[in-house]
Amino acid sequence: MAETRQPRGPRRGPGSHRGGPAMEKAKDFKGTIKKLLSYVGRYKWGLLIVMLLAMAATVFMVVGPKILGHATTKIFEGIGAKIAGTGGIDFSYVWKIILTLIILYLLSALFQFIQGWVMADISNKTTYRMRKELDAKIHKLPLAFYDGTTHGEVLSRITNDVDTINHSLSQSVTQIITSVTQVLGFTIMMFTISWQLALITLITIPSSFLIIAGIFRVSQKYFRGQQNELGHVNGQVEETFTAHTIIRSFNAQKISFDKFQEHNDKLYKSAWKANFLSGVMMPIINFIGNISYVVVCVVGGYYVGLGWMNLGDIQAFIQYVRQFNQPIASIGNISNILQSLAAAAERVFEFLAEEEQKEDDDCIVLDESKIVPNVEFKDVSFGYKPNKIVLSDLSFKAKNGQKIAIVGKTGAGKTTIAKLLMRFYDVNSGVIDVSGIPINKIRREDLHELFANVSQDTWLFQGSIAENIHYGKLSASDKDVLKAAHDAQLDYFVHSLPNGYDMQITEDAENLSQGQRQLITIARAILSNPKLLILDEATSSVDTRTEMALQSAMDILMKGRTTFVIAHRLSTIVNADLILVLEKGDIIEQGTHNDLLAKGGAYAKMYNSQFDD
Repeated sequence: MAETRQPRGPRRGPGSHRGGPAMEKAKDFKGTIKKLLSYVGRYKWGLLIVMLLAMAATVFMVVGPKILGHATTKIFEGIGAKIAGTGGIDFSYVWKIILTLIILYLLSALFQFIQGWVMADISNKTTYRMRKELDAKIHKLPLAFYDGTTHGEVLSRITNDVDTINHSLSQSVTQIITSVTQVLGFTIMMFTISWQLALITLITIPSSFLIIAGIFRVSQKYFRGQQNELGHVNGQVEETFTAHTIIRSFNAQKISFDKFQEHNDKLYKSAWKANFLSGVMMPIINFIGNISYVVVCVVGGYYVGLGWMNLGDIQAFIQYVRQFNQPIASIGNISNILQSLAAAAERVFEFLAEEEQKEDDDCIVLDESKIVPNVEFKDVSFGYKPNKIVLSDLSFKAKNGQKIAIVGKTGAGKTTIAKLLMRFYDVNSGVIDVSGIPINKIRREDLHELFANVSQDTWLFQGSIAENIHYGKLSASDKDVLKAAHDAQLDYFVHSLPNGYDMQITEDAENLSQGQRQLITIARAILSNPKLLILDEATSSVDTRTEMALQSAMDILMKGRTTFVIAHRLSTIVNADLILVLEKGDIIEQGTHNDLLAKGGAYAKMYNSQFDD
């Protein structure tokens, strides 16, 4: 089983950052909301229940003031009759109304509780599905995507953006239904009492919605910028935390702090403007509503004085006017929630829409038992970017059981060959054959089963030492794990550690030395028992004595397997069957160690330079 996961750690220098527009407008607000609705749409029956419950709860709240107005009118009439000596207050009627109101308000509260519970369930299920799709997407993206994206940026979309969607969904849907129902309900009830006063109240609606639309249009870019800069801040923090040892070693704390401060300042500015604009909306709407309230009180009092309206009706109408501004203000608040929701959802959907690694649809079914690990490169050319070729017309053969060493200066293309062998990238032109089969006809998963890859960048996960070795072959027994550790010269130092093989490795394996980490990855490769082996500076982090002890174990591991060894210390590859000397993506020399020394060319100079006094 190949070690295909990428090592954790910074891909760029400490303190570097990925730039981006600080206050970019949402690219497609309507399209984003439409996609989000399609996600929520699978819970249409739950949404229908939420809508019905929210509407019912609102209707009960809406009719309350008018019913209460009847009680007020009855009391007023009773007091008048008592003063005139013709009767008194009908308390049985009043208590009946009070009991009716209590029942209505209890039912309203119950319905609100149920619809809130159902909506919370829908929003959590929606974001649960999103997280699953994001996690699946991570494994489908090509490595080229991660070459230009920070860990923190990806994590921000999975955590911050999805959490924003969750909270916004649970709040906005019920608020929209409730607010719209309240506006319609209050309007109808006001018209049933006095159409003249209702028209006065409705004059405030156009001005309120114009203000909401204007602020919405201006503030959207700041909400988008807020989510973007939050991702940059997370990326900077994650990078600083991962590389804190290097940052301290080079006294680069100030550089790292300045970069963080730069992103933090941009986040502050975007967040401040977004929050200010959303905050100023409510006072403006309330001011307009208060003007309407004053006018209604004056005109309503005049109507009561003339006997055109009952006191209970004007009391109910005034209550409706006071409550009428609340849903309008809520709609303004919802617009802010929707902006955060759209900004977060847009970033999530952008990630989900990233071009995936091409599917292996036309690949053959590989029978691993029949694979003979012969490898051939035929005129292979490759570049990480189309206009920058790293390997040019590369051709060579590696026969079953041979040890192929690849040497050359830094940047010559050595590690690129290893990546192409495992199809981490596809070649631009040419063919790579394994057992006579072009590797682009082999599923990546099947190809990775043929390889074990031990690179100079170790990757260990949080868990015990035994679990990290076991990762190489999950079906292996504990006895096999111990044997692999012994063959990798790992056993001697494990027993000196607290808890031995059960010792827990920290998240970044900082409680182990670099050499100890490397030995664990070598033991993992030995356990996987592959047909092909890639050793990319596999022993570069161990001491000379351990390296010498490892050679015998490596010789056993390489026996009967086609092995590609990328090495800088040329003393480790003197027994290679074929040595390829690379320079700027071309093979300038190839042959055995003795043949190349006899030629006195580039390899001989490299070899002799390592042993010069």
